[in-house]
Amino acid sequence: MNRRSPKDSTPSTARETLAAVGGPKHAASVTAQEDSPAVDIPGGGSTGLQDNVTVPSGIDPNRPNVARVYDYFLGGRDNFEADRAVADEILEQTPEVRDTTRANRELLGRVVRYLVKQGIRQFIDLGSGLPTQENVHQVAQAAVADARVVYIDYDPVVLCHGRALLATNPNTVVVRADLREPGTILEHPEVRALIDFTKPTAVLAFAVLHFLEDEQAYAVGNTLMDACPAGSYLAVSHVLDTDAAQKGRDIYARRNANANLVPRSREQIRRFFDGLVLVDPDLEPSPDKEPDLVYLSQWKQLEDGIALQDRLTLCGVARRSES
Repeated sequence: MNRRSPKDSTPSTARETLAAVGGPKHAASVTAQEDSPAVDIPGGGSTGLQDNVTVPSGIDPNRPNVARVYDYFLGGRDNFEADRAVADEILEQTPEVRDTTRANRELLGRVVRYLVKQGIRQFIDLGSGLPTQENVHQVAQAAVADARVVYIDYDPVVLCHGRALLATNPNTVVVRADLREPGTILEHPEVRALIDFTKPTAVLAFAVLHFLEDEQAYAVGNTLMDACPAGSYLAVSHVLDTDAAQKGRDIYARRNANANLVPRSREQIRRFFDGLVLVDPDLEPSPDKEPDLVYLSQWKQLEDGIALQDRLTLCGVARRSES
């Protein structure tokens, strides 16, 4: 993530949104650029946020937050010492996590571009996290200006940042909702206002379902895809159950992060696509090969072999068929 601090160009409506949550000082610190948006919270710097900074209500800087840990893996600055401590311990155990996190962001861009080519014009991004480059709306709307995107997250910082950056974008909205209650996403008025559930829609769940327990995780995709018509897609990236993942799970638990890491086997990840038709991940599909889950760098890319840093996460994209 490339963060910059240009002269404040955030729309006044965006500053008002942040002021209501975090105060004038918080609002005034937001910055935005059209081609490479960046957002700063007071106290941020090359080493991240300081623990004595004034933060919006409901944010505990002393408890590791998985969204802020992810931000740190990407090279962002919107994280506290507690987040960095978790991330650094994970990186000490498994240095390739940082490369995997970046590969996940690159995958998101490839998937969105692929879905636009398939005619998808509506996207629901679950657990969207802190804004970075190559966000869903940027990729989709660069190809089709009227593409509609709903970002779903529960973190107040994510909401502040996202709403500030998207204040002047009528086809994109950030909605606060709990993934553990997927029905509330479908019922949310802002979601209903932007997404037409009679038309094909893409549900994106990148690096988020492995922070939910089994019953909750499987319910998310099932509930949302049941509401979408034939021709809709589900895209998932998910941590594979490996020794490295188990070490990460233990670190999150020991440091009392706001969510538990739940690595899953290939078969368990495959369950997210039950009843759907997997898209062939190869650029040149073979009629003799059944589509399956692949590592991040393998999806729709010409790669010779699998890099070591890409053995941590599996991904797949699947389509809801006509039947």
